[in-house]
Order: sequence, then structure tokens, then C-alpha cells
Amino acid sequence: MDYEFSFRPILDNFGMLAEGTLLTLALTAAGAVPGIGIGVLGAVSRFWRLPILHRIFTVYVECIRNTPFLVQLYFIFFGLPSLGLRLEGWQASVLAMVFNLGAYATEIIRAGLVALPAGLFEAAASLAMTRRQALLLVMLKPALQNVWPALCSQIIIIMLGSSVCSQLAVQELTFAANLLQARTFRAFELYLFITLVYLLLAVFIRRALNLFGRKVIARGRT
Repeated sequence: MDYEFSFRPILDNFGMLAEGTLLTLALTAAGAVPGIGIGVLGAVSRFWRLPILHRIFTVYVECIRNTPFLVQLYFIFFGLPSLGLRLEGWQASVLAMVFNLGAYATEIIRAGLVALPAGLFEAAASLAMTRRQALLLVMLKPALQNVWPALCSQIIIIMLGSSVCSQLAVQELTFAANLLQARTFRAFELYLFITLVYLLLAVFIRRALNLFGRKVIARGRT
């Protein structure tokens, strides 16, 4: 093998790769926060079988979980303009990530609610709590504690899936690597580098979310 390895293109263009990495993190954060919010709403709607919302979230979850993320992204970016709604690439990317995570988070959090002991419901009922009070004060926190590792894994999956947003010319990490590879023809070095970056990002996000879970979600746990 006479191939000569050279990581010079990475060093010379480290700024572009760093900006792509930061944008990947920004996309992940922008998709994760509202995505978890949708997941909570969907889980409660399906758990309590709320009229109309239960059916809406059932259809929504089935559609998202049984179609590829790339197709969802293309539908938002290329399909919605036919209805008069035009979005920038990064806007379509965030929207697709929000809806994708929201569907999976709905089922994860609903599983946490289902796993709660019956004693919690009885305690809330004995105190004459409304459903909203029971959810916020009694049920939600233990449910999130039970499923937090699964939610963390799903957020990491969304972060890794953000790489396909490069198809819309969103200048995240994979887009930067593709652009530099086309310029320098150093595919092995560049894709090895971003593989390691994605690995480090996954470890960083998992540790940050685990810390958040211990400090906030699990606070006051008995």
C-alpha cells in the first residue's frame, strides 16, 4: 500500500470543522428541548386517553416511527413549499428533529407513566388532586426518572441523525467534511476525524444529560 496519510487538510481547515461541530450541537439542542416537551404532552394524552389528542398522537407516533428520518426531512423541506410554507435548510432540519424525537419520546415517557406503582395514583386521589396536579406534583418526575437513560439515548440518536441534514446544505459537521473531501480528496483522514468527533460528542452529551438527570430529575428521590 503506497497511500500516504496526511492530516494537514484537517489542521488547515480546523475552523470550518469546529463550526460544523458547534452547529451539530446547536441543532441537537434546538431539537431536543421542544422534542421532549412534545413527548410529555403526547405521553400524557395517550396514557389518559384524552379525547382527540389521544388519536392525533397515536397517528403521529405511528407515522414518524415507521418512516425514515431522511424522508421526513425531505417532506418538510421539499414538500411543504407546495403548500406555500418555505423553510431554510436549518429550519427544516430543526423541525424534522423536533417531530422525530417527539414521537419516540412520547412512547418512552408513556412507558414510564405506565410503570408507575398504583399507590401514586391512589395518593393523588386521596388528596383530591386534579389530573394536572397529579401529573406535575406526583407522576411526571418519577416517570422521567424511570426512563431518563432511554431518553438520553434517543437524544444521542437524534444528534447522530443530524448528519443527514447535510443533504440540505446545512453546514454541520458532515457537510464540512464532505466539502473538504471534495476539495482535498482526503476521504480516509476526514471521515476518520469526524467519526471520532461524533464519538466524543455522544460521550459528552450522555455525560451532560446524566449529570442533569442526577442534579434535576432525580433530586429528592427516595
